[in-house]
Amino acid sequence: MGDYDEDTAFLGQNGPYFWNTFFLLNTVFVSTGFNGLYIVFVGATPKHHCLIPDVNLTEEWTKAIVPLTTADGEEVQSQCSRYRLDVVRNLSAQGLVPGRDVNLTDLEQERCLDGWHYSKDIYRSNIVTEWDLVCDDKWKVPFASSTLFVGYLFGSLISGHLSDRYGRKKVVFISLAAQCLSVLLQSFSHSWRMFCIMFLFVGASQISLYISAFVLGTEVLSKTMRVLFTTLGAFLFYCIGYMTLPWIAYGIREWRTLLAVLSMTSVVYIPLWWFIPESPRWLITQGRIDEAEAIVREAARKNKVEAPPVIFKESEGISPSRTYSMLDVLKSKNIRCITLMCLVLWMAINIGYFGLSLNTSNLSGDPFMNCFLSAASEVPAYIVSTCLLRRCPRKALLSSFLVIGGGVLLLIQFIPNTLQYVALALEMTGKFGFTMAFSIVYIYTAELYPTVLRNVGMGMCSSAARIGSITAPYVIYLGTYNKVLPYIVMGSLTIASSVVNFFLPETLNRDLPETMEQMQEYQGLCNGPKKRNYVVKDEGRRNRPIQCEAKSDVHTLPL
Repeated sequence: MGDYDEDTAFLGQNGPYFWNTFFLLNTVFVSTGFNGLYIVFVGATPKHHCLIPDVNLTEEWTKAIVPLTTADGEEVQSQCSRYRLDVVRNLSAQGLVPGRDVNLTDLEQERCLDGWHYSKDIYRSNIVTEWDLVCDDKWKVPFASSTLFVGYLFGSLISGHLSDRYGRKKVVFISLAAQCLSVLLQSFSHSWRMFCIMFLFVGASQISLYISAFVLGTEVLSKTMRVLFTTLGAFLFYCIGYMTLPWIAYGIREWRTLLAVLSMTSVVYIPLWWFIPESPRWLITQGRIDEAEAIVREAARKNKVEAPPVIFKESEGISPSRTYSMLDVLKSKNIRCITLMCLVLWMAINIGYFGLSLNTSNLSGDPFMNCFLSAASEVPAYIVSTCLLRRCPRKALLSSFLVIGGGVLLLIQFIPNTLQYVALALEMTGKFGFTMAFSIVYIYTAELYPTVLRNVGMGMCSSAARIGSITAPYVIYLGTYNKVLPYIVMGSLTIASSVVNFFLPETLNRDLPETMEQMQEYQGLCNGPKKRNYVVKDEGRRNRPIQCEAKSDVHTLPL
């Protein structure tokens, strides 16, 4: 077939068809925004202490049976131990007064054998309070969070194959249905294990929905609309969903009801099946030319333009091209080194981005407002990054925002507890920096890899990103030992990755590389002195490369 953009140029770059498709597809991303991070509220740990059964203790002993401990410089009730109940009961029966007649530090302590008492000031119930995911079992909360990102990993691996085989539109709506069903079944979880298993399917269906809708938009929209869709549309509508989540959670404080309501929101997307078209590009690759032409003619009718009698013309067959794999990335020292540095960047950025996203419930102040501010900080980040990418060097831009994101996180540990709003402002600034870096690294990485390796390279970086996001909940878990530890880890990783970024080549105002050889021409840390390759072409003989030290590109000298 001929070039699709040329064959459909008569549709124009704007028009009702493109704008309708643009907004309808973007509404799909709203669901990914509020279905992705509800674990922030569902897995939040409220204030708690050992449950004291009714054993006729005096009022003094009822208050004193839970020992006091120091946490982050403050004296609070112990969350995981109490004084031995039988001993305290005997002392209470004898009429002894704690602190006056009895030295509490001499009493033996025991674990919370009768369970825990949880504060209901913020959450009426969640998975922590229902299954007692505290103390010895507190590791189960970050594990549950990580299962979502494991699902992301699996979903990103299979969604491309499914959409290539069954079509973009079908996978979008199957993923929507799977997301709805997974979240609904998760609301009926009878155990922590079932919750984690269903969270795996939630992650797989959600990332599959995001990727397939993103691909469908890039293939259906015009060139002009495609740029707007990929740089702002998808990200901003995701932010709308993300910003909506805390207000839904604010109104519904019981986790099972919250998940059931979130799952039901996917029902509103059912009518979109009759308004969102299949990708004509994909139909053409499947030989379904008549269906592709019908979609384009309908687009012409909505845009009020006249379609030619024959839209897609037959052209000469395309010679088969070589298929590249990850092994080709490993063969070249330069490409291998660039890939390694990109993997470090993607992992560090995802640890910081998702770490800060998951940490909002641990911040001082209202957790719902904190989550909203964290989501709102992404909106200007996406807008600013889109503007700056048009004229600023990628390397300097990415390093600057990595330093901003990591630097403010390292500063948080020096903020006194009396200035919590300053610490919150610094964390939101860090989220802004990570979001900027998140959007820049996508474009930067795509510009580094040649066309023949771009999908492979982006796929490897995406897998590294998933590993980083899987790690993020455990980085936040370090805060149970010291609240500044997550900031030190995330800040240090980000500053280190900004240093790594300096060794990558610049891509601004350079043509996208098409072959591996063009990528190997990039100047950087890995390839040493640049060599000029002169390829001597001679009839009847093989091409003979001649090398000499130089700074210019490859030249071909015909003899």
